[in-house]
Amino acid sequence: MTERDANQPTADMDLSVMPDEVWVYDQARLVEAATESGTTESIAVEYDGTRAQMVILTTRGAKTGRYRKTPVIRVEHEGRYAAVASKGGAPTNPAWYHNLLAHPEVEVWDGTEHRPYRARRTTVEERQEWWDRAVQAWPSYDDYRTKTDRLIPVLLLEPAA
Repeated sequence: MTERDANQPTADMDLSVMPDEVWVYDQARLVEAATESGTTESIAVEYDGTRAQMVILTTRGAKTGRYRKTPVIRVEHEGRYAAVASKGGAPTNPAWYHNLLAHPEVEVWDGTEHRPYRARRTTVEERQEWWDRAVQAWPSYDDYRTKTDRLIPVLLLEPAA
């Protein structure tokens, strides 16, 4: 098994305990595949019989100010997106969540389209509505919820004015 193979997540991995270097590797692999094909349609993921499309968020680092590309499950409704900070049910939020709080301007790459959005925390009512949409797109979110004591944040991405 090569080092690249060892860093490749598998369907039976418990994502809540996946080392950060594996997350980083997998995200880079997905971004590279989308970049090579020119579309995020090439990076659908499948787990436990569910297939989900992904979008790529370009965020600005909270500490470094560097731009980062992160694939997330596509949860879209009427031109808005949810960004679910599940990290597979890990006890901590993913780095991109902190980036969006510090710098809410984000680019969403969906299919071949790149558009500017602005992130914000959902209200209590919005969170439930968007959580339900997220679980419909990726049922594993409900499993992730049971693995952590934190309330998994759901950010709403709305088109930038």
